[in-house]
Amino acid sequence: MVILIHVIIALTSIVIASLAFLRPTMKKLLVSYGFIFATIATGSYLLVTIPSHILESCLTGLFYLTVVSMATIATHVRLRRAENTL
Repeated sequence: MVILIHVIIALTSIVIASLAFLRPTMKKLLVSYGFIFATIATGSYLLVTIPSHILESCLTGLFYLTVVSMATIATHVRLRRAENTL
């Protein structure tokens, strides 16, 4: 059950990070941070409670974290540029 919740949170996180990038707002950015934290927290819980296939899980997690972090950083940049032009 926790794996299903973890996957749903991770996929939702990717969607929210993409939406935040396309139409950046501070609220979407904060929600994106929350989902990133929730994904890392549930993933860490899974690694501790079910330590099988750790290397595969960690590589998938690192790929997810890289993609979502890049989108979040790009959103930050876009928000700062928008604030400076106003």
